[in-house]
Amino acid sequence: MNKFLKPFYYLYQAVFAMPVFFLITVYTAFFTLFTTKWKNSDFVHRTQQFWAKSYLKLAFLPVTVEGTEKLDMKQSYVFVSNHQSTTDVFLIYGWLPSVFKWIMKQELRKVPFIGFGCAAAGHIFIERQNKRHALESIGNAEQVLHDGVCVVVFPEGTRSTNGQVGRFKRGAFHIAQELQLPIVPISLSGCYETVPKGKLFVRWHPVKMYIGDPIDSTKYPKEQMDELIALTREKVIEHIEKL
Repeated sequence: MNKFLKPFYYLYQAVFAMPVFFLITVYTAFFTLFTTKWKNSDFVHRTQQFWAKSYLKLAFLPVTVEGTEKLDMKQSYVFVSNHQSTTDVFLIYGWLPSVFKWIMKQELRKVPFIGFGCAAAGHIFIERQNKRHALESIGNAEQVLHDGVCVVVFPEGTRSTNGQVGRFKRGAFHIAQELQLPIVPISLSGCYETVPKGKLFVRWHPVKMYIGDPIDSTKYPKEQMDELIALTREKVIEHIEKL
């Protein structure tokens, strides 16, 4: 973006985009709360997608998505993605066509409106430092993975501080192996440049989501989990681009 336009872009975010997105967030949170009975339905998911898409559209970020044709809407998957910034959440939530639940860190439950909205939607909170609670959360994830409902996991556990892909933790792969579900690698590009960790305002930059080919987890017994993790991480990194 032109240096002359940057101050106006940030001013626009402060006086218009952020207040509007806050109102959309409040509406979506209460809508989700009152429709919790149908939390796995397509129409509720579409409303939540509208919330996510509005974030990127209000920021005028160009979005490219590839690979949706590889997905079977009747199949449950474990989606595994790199994690560059908060923009990742909105990009995946807005443009991934499958109905899914996030596996998210417990701290997000405390975020106003987003916390109780996510709980009402059936997203799964995990306390990473508490092993017993983490195992319970994995059990909760396994309960929702049927009839085309999926889960999305950031196996790095936290946002990248430099844009590079970190080490993958085992939780998502344990779920996939236990339930014999395909793992789908997702590669996000450009998100790190939009909101680096610790920044508030969005920086204009194109973003892209690439959905990879499903990986058959049944070909990898538990003793080969490290091999499955390495392959998935390799597939994620392979399609990250410099936009």
